[in-house]
Amino acid sequence: ANRGELVGALDAERGASLVTELNWWEERDAGGLKVTAVPIHHWSKRTFFERNDTLWAGWIIDSGSFRFFFAGDTGYSAVFRDIGERYGPFDLAAIPIGAYEPRWFMQYQHVNPEEAVRIHRDLGAKQSLGIHWGTFILTDEPPDEPPRRLHEAARSAGLGPEEFRVLMHGETWRLD
Repeated sequence: ANRGELVGALDAERGASLVTELNWWEERDAGGLKVTAVPIHHWSKRTFFERNDTLWAGWIIDSGSFRFFFAGDTGYSAVFRDIGERYGPFDLAAIPIGAYEPRWFMQYQHVNPEEAVRIHRDLGAKQSLGIHWGTFILTDEPPDEPPRRLHEAARSAGLGPEEFRVLMHGETWRLD
């Protein structure tokens, strides 16, 4: 099976009836929104018997007046500069900031806060939101460390407080 067939077949087995599969860099119209799948640096595993047989992707959603980037889980790579050059700047980017220790093991699939700031810059994001932290203990860093480290990394990089935000659990943020 190719990468798309495997994921589509699994979705169908679970009852999904409307599935659109995209390869990296492919775009589709979804009710007036342009959705683009972009490569992200992470392994994939959908069954016990395969590894890296499916694509791991981030998403760009473009309404024409607002461009949003969602990274999901990712390690840092030069692909973020490519994404920024091809599709940036972004109005808002959701970038992971947690589950990064120990670095020798986690660096290939999860960025740390300093790398998250690099991604923000690579993408040309006007604002970013720190995601993927503090929900449960997955790795070795303390659960409350990622927002603190992000704040310091953003300040050291000269970013203003509104450029890269972290919401506390249950907090909302109204985008105007």
